[in-house]
Amino acid sequence: MFCYQCEQAAKGVACTVQGVCGKNPEVAALQDLLIYSLQGLSQVAEEGRKVGVSDQEVNKFTAKACFSTLTNVDFDPERFIKLIRKSVDLREDLKGKVRAKGGKGDWPAGPATFAPAADKEGMAAQAESVGLKSYPAADPDILSLKHTLLFGIKGVCAYADHAEILGQTDDKVYAFIHEGLAATAAADLGLNDMVGLCLKCGEINLRAMELLDAGNTGAYGDPVPTKVPLGHKKGKAIVVSGHDLLDLEEILKQSEGKGIYVYTHGEMLPTHGYPKLKAYPHFYGHYGTAWQNQAKEFAQFPGAILMTTNCLQRPAEVYADNLFTCGLVGWPGIKHVSDRNFKAVIDKALALPGFPEDTNGRFVNSGFARSTVMSVAGTVIEAVKNKQIRHFFLVGGCDGARPTRNYYTEFVEKVPQDCIVLTLACGKFRFFDKQLGDIGGIPRLLDIGQCNDSYSAVQIAVALANAFGVGVNDLPLSLVLSWYEQKAVAILLTLLYLGIKNIRLGPSLPAFITPNVLDVLVKNFNIMPISTPDEDLKAILG
Repeated sequence: MFCYQCEQAAKGVACTVQGVCGKNPEVAALQDLLIYSLQGLSQVAEEGRKVGVSDQEVNKFTAKACFSTLTNVDFDPERFIKLIRKSVDLREDLKGKVRAKGGKGDWPAGPATFAPAADKEGMAAQAESVGLKSYPAADPDILSLKHTLLFGIKGVCAYADHAEILGQTDDKVYAFIHEGLAATAAADLGLNDMVGLCLKCGEINLRAMELLDAGNTGAYGDPVPTKVPLGHKKGKAIVVSGHDLLDLEEILKQSEGKGIYVYTHGEMLPTHGYPKLKAYPHFYGHYGTAWQNQAKEFAQFPGAILMTTNCLQRPAEVYADNLFTCGLVGWPGIKHVSDRNFKAVIDKALALPGFPEDTNGRFVNSGFARSTVMSVAGTVIEAVKNKQIRHFFLVGGCDGARPTRNYYTEFVEKVPQDCIVLTLACGKFRFFDKQLGDIGGIPRLLDIGQCNDSYSAVQIAVALANAFGVGVNDLPLSLVLSWYEQKAVAILLTLLYLGIKNIRLGPSLPAFITPNVLDVLVKNFNIMPISTPDEDLKAILG
C-alpha cells in the first residue's frame, strides 16, 4: 500500500500500512487497479475521439469510477471489483467502435490490454505493480506532477459527476479526463508537458464547477441569505450529509407529511439558501459540524443518517445501525440505497425516538452566493473606497482531524473589525458560528457555499476586480486555504490556472509535491504555507 493523496497521509509522507482515513490495503490495491484500468480505457477513448467516436457511457463511467477512488468515498472491495471489470468491458467494446471507424486496432502491452484476475485476491496481487510509484517518469519531479494531475483529475471527476446527475455535461470535460488519465501512463512526456496538463486540469475544473453551478441553480434557484437554526424540533429526524442536492431533494419529497424533520450536516448547510429546497416546511436546520466532532455527533443523533458523498469520518461502525449511504458512497456492512428510494431511511427514522423536545438554538447565516454578493456590489465598492472595509479574506477549503486546523478558527477570530471574511466548503466549520457583526449592514462573515462554489468566489473576485479596474491579484483580497482531499487539489489548480498569487495553504503542504515543484510554485505564484495567525495577518495587513 502506498497512498498520499490526502493531507492526513501518515507522518506527512504516505500511508503504507493502513490509511489514516480507514482504508485498508486491499481496498487501496483495488483502487490503484481501477485507476490502471481507467488509464487503459482513456487511451482507447483518446484514439476514439481522433476518428469521431465519443461514447457517452464511457464518458460518464470514467468520471464516476474515478470519483469512487477519492478519499472517504468507497471502502467496499466488492464494488471496486465490479467497476474494474466494467472498465475493461467498456474498453474492449470501445476498441471495436474505434476500429470500425478506421482507428487504431493494435495496442501494446499495458493498461489498454490489461485483463483482470478472476478473483479479489488475484486483482490485489495485480495491483502491486501498477500503483502510484509505477507511473513512467524520467525524474521525481515529473512523477510528482503526474500524481498532482491524477489527484486533480479525481476532483474534476467529482464535480463532473455531481453536474451530470443534474443533467449538465460537456464533452470538453470528459475529453480532458481521458487525456489526463492517459498522460499519467505515458512514457514520453517531459516536465513542461506535465506543467501544462496540470494547468489545463485547473481550466477544465473551472468548467466542471460552472456546470455544477448551472445544475444547482437551474434546478433549485439562486441561493438567498438564510438564517439556519442550529437547534432542533421535537419529533422524528433525518440528517443528510454530503454534497448532492438531488439526494436531499428526494429525501425531502419522500419524507414530506410523515412527521419527520430533515436536518443538514457538513457541506449540506448551504442548501438552506436554495429557494426550492427551503420551501419544504419540514426542512428545519443544521446539525453538528463537519469533521472534528462527527463521530460523537452522529453517535448521539436520535434519527436516521444519510451520507450522499465523501464526508464520512471513520469509524463509521459507531453509528452504523442508523447510517445509510447512497450514490457512490459505500462501506462494508453499511446499508446502501442505490435507486434514490429512501423508504428504508424513512422507516428507520420513524422507528427511532427522534428529539424529545424543541431547543431554541443559535442561528448561522448562509446563502451568500455570487448573485447575492454582487447585488450589493455598489455598497461594497463604496465601503472599500470610504475605507470602511480594509480587506477581504477568503478563508475556506476542507476540514480534517488534525489539531493544527485550529489555526483557521484563531485566524478568523483575529481578523480586524474592518475586514470581511468570505468562506466556503467544510473548512468553515472551524468558525461558521462566530458572531462577527457587520460593516454598514454587510455581514463580516459571508458563507458562499459548498467547495464547488469556489466558482462563485472566482466570479465575485473577477467582478470586483473589473469594478475597481484592477487585476484580481491587486484587490485587497487574500486567500487562506485549507486542503484535505482531491477536490481541493483541483480547485488549487484552477486558482493557479487563473494566475491567482499569494495563496496561503495549510495545514501542511501536499506530500506529493517535490521541493523542485514547490520552488516553481513559489517563484511563479508565491504560494506559501500558513505560519501562525498573528504572523500571517501582520504579513498581509502590515
